[in-house]
Amino acid sequence: MLNNQGFNLWADQYDQAVQVSEENNLYPFAGYKQILNIIFNEVMQKKNSNVLDIGFGTGVLTSKLYENGHTIDGLDFSSKMISIAIQKMPNANLIEWDISNGIPLEIQNNKYESVVSTYTLHHLTDEEKVSFIKSLLPLLKEDGKILIGDISFETREQLDECHHKSLDYWDHDEYYFVFNELQTSLKNDCHCEFFPISHCGGVFVITK
Repeated sequence: MLNNQGFNLWADQYDQAVQVSEENNLYPFAGYKQILNIIFNEVMQKKNSNVLDIGFGTGVLTSKLYENGHTIDGLDFSSKMISIAIQKMPNANLIEWDISNGIPLEIQNNKYESVVSTYTLHHLTDEEKVSFIKSLLPLLKEDGKILIGDISFETREQLDECHHKSLDYWDHDEYYFVFNELQTSLKNDCHCEFFPISHCGGVFVITK
């Protein structure tokens, strides 16, 4: 079960903490800006689209999409982060929600060109990730895409190598993506591609 208390306390310093890790090319946020830029550019291929952002945080990515005319639904379990994000996106539909409970009823019948999630789904176990991604597929329009940017690796060996190099500050309460394992788990449900961006991060593109 996710606990939002830590994220509420961290919200004010969240963007700064990410910046320090990224600028020093360190786990966990090496490649962070490039990952967000790739997802931003992918969503921007369609004008004025409907976007669902899962774990929008302070709105770093989503607010840019909002400013460019996209209609935003968002899920986040931190009330503090929502209060920061709503200042940037006053007309967005931002819902306080714990994704370990699945998809909230009020958006289950919605359809989106893009479902995006950045640095959120690693709070789910590997099995929960697979189930959650499957639950997102019905929300996609015919040519819609799920775009996931997160701490991720092509193989379990690469994850273990990063773990070994980052022992002093590794987060043992998080579960990181391994592409070849996820691809195998989803092969009968959807098409899954992975684009590694840094030694510990990349972008997944999932389509029906």
